[in-house]
Amino acid sequence: MIQIHTDGSCLGNPGAGGWAAIIVDEHGKREELFGGEVQTTNNRMELTAAIRALEKIPAGTSVELFTDSSYLKNAFTQGWLAKWKRNGWKTSSGGNVLNQDLWLALDELISTRAVNFHWVKGHAGDFFNERCDTLARTTAAKFQRGDFKPPTPTRKVKLPEVSSTPRRVKPVQLSLFDF
Repeated sequence: MIQIHTDGSCLGNPGAGGWAAIIVDEHGKREELFGGEVQTTNNRMELTAAIRALEKIPAGTSVELFTDSSYLKNAFTQGWLAKWKRNGWKTSSGGNVLNQDLWLALDELISTRAVNFHWVKGHAGDFFNERCDTLARTTAAKFQRGDFKPPTPTRKVKLPEVSSTPRRVKPVQLSLFDF
């Protein structure tokens, strides 16, 4: 079973942001991922951390994802994402769902992996949550100081349309660190 631990940080919200994820494979081997943006929000960083980690995990893999973001967890465990999609990406109050681009990317990644979400209390001594928080905050601070420069924009990639019909995916046997 693969474990993913995630966190996001934002200085100013909106402001400079950082995200971090730690992937722990079934043998206890860890891989730390982190990055950020010059101008973003905390929720975008929370979602980005999950996206970047899940992109490293082969389709068909079972994943336990640990987050201190109720926004991220509840979208999947409380059915928020399904309601947003049914309602044409409108909230229950009729407003547009924020971060739709990231929700679409996450939905696509989760549709091909067996992901169980777990909420952990932030800043409460959980080793992996504290490490992700440190990485995310440090990265956000570097973006704020200008130590990290945003990547040069490349061509925009159109996100695939998400079908409401589940796809059958044949699992592929790959090593987590072959990427």
